[in-house]
Amino acid sequence: MDIQTAYNNTIEYLYQRLPMFSRIGKAALKPDLTNTIKFCEALDNPQDKFKSIHIAGTNGKGSTSHMMSAILQANGYKTGLYTSPHLLDFRERIRINGVPVSKEWVVDFVDKNKALIEEIEPSFFEITVAMAFQFFAEQEVDIAVIETGLGGRLDSTNIITPLLSIITNISYDHKDLLGDTLPQIASEKAGIIKHGVPVVIGELEPETENVFFEHSLKNQSTLYEAETMWDLVRVKQDANHQYFKLVDRAKREMYDLTTDLLGDYQQHNIKTVLAATDILKANSGLSLDFNDTLHALSHVKGLTGLRGRWDKLQDRPLIIADVGHNVAGIKEVMHQLNNVNAKYKHIVVGFVKDKDVQEALSLFPKDALYYFCNAQIARALPAEQLNEIAVGLGFSGKHYNSVDIAVKAAKLNMADDDVLLITGSFFIVGEAMESLGIII
Repeated sequence: MDIQTAYNNTIEYLYQRLPMFSRIGKAALKPDLTNTIKFCEALDNPQDKFKSIHIAGTNGKGSTSHMMSAILQANGYKTGLYTSPHLLDFRERIRINGVPVSKEWVVDFVDKNKALIEEIEPSFFEITVAMAFQFFAEQEVDIAVIETGLGGRLDSTNIITPLLSIITNISYDHKDLLGDTLPQIASEKAGIIKHGVPVVIGELEPETENVFFEHSLKNQSTLYEAETMWDLVRVKQDANHQYFKLVDRAKREMYDLTTDLLGDYQQHNIKTVLAATDILKANSGLSLDFNDTLHALSHVKGLTGLRGRWDKLQDRPLIIADVGHNVAGIKEVMHQLNNVNAKYKHIVVGFVKDKDVQEALSLFPKDALYYFCNAQIARALPAEQLNEIAVGLGFSGKHYNSVDIAVKAAKLNMADDDVLLITGSFFIVGEAMESLGIII
């Protein structure tokens, strides 16, 4: 059997055999860390064999994880990166220095541990976390950047003791799982704060400030607020870069920064990673040169393979993809779309069933041309239902039973000076990229 067939069979086994949140939602989640602990104990606790940084938050944790990885790589560290979900290929979740885990390694890991999988019956996410930890340990990474999947306190990644914890921000998402108030959600995210381990808060809100303060106090963890450490102002943007003036508030020094990440919202994430870099330099013994850090932030995509964040997929006509999938994320995306000059704005959009679709749609422009669709997963909100909700809110458009058909319809309707935005979920963006022939 060739490796591609063996890999396809392995991934299909994982998808079909294990409960998967992206496919079935809440029913896939386990109520505690028992399965992850058991599985990792059977693997001789690989998570204890490398240094790590742990990142949680409602939005921005993927971008922040990739930026941190880029900075560590540019400073000469062999860096593991674990993120989720993936866009096109499962192997995007597990990388070292930007290179995805090999198909051969994935096949071998599942073959070796199939009896253990059948015995413990982990969720899909639990097995991927254990897989990442084992890969990073075997490859002897210097450090790994670990992104939580959902929440923090009960997230499968939360068996590590990192050098630094980072919580990007708190807003409403997964209310049925994390709570329906910001303090409740913050408390779940704050579950990654470990005893004696410093924590950076990217964006602090009045409603959540006390939650983080109390958790850090209880854990004797020093709390840092990124927004008190760094300021930045965008001075220019072109088709491929944003240009900023950075101010180190402690030193009162100014620097120039260029980044290849085009989302307006990346300003918050950049402050967060700069603060995290300062704290790592001061407390962890890592050698992090500031010029190498600036270089890394200008080459994040090339260093780590980050995609799907205000991601320009085509120039003319302009096609942008963004994985914004909750109210706070969509709000940022729509703000940026409002500043795009185009004759007509086309939007391919779909959501999963457990999102506040009505509130998210209320943020979209009424004068755009809409292509409502659904990803090919059971958890997707059917395109026809999405269309009905949109019509009730005063939108007009057509619905399509696949992302591929929706994207092709949009492209047929576009002129060279139009723009197409593809958004609503990771799954919509991933299937759109596949439709457009994009390879990661």
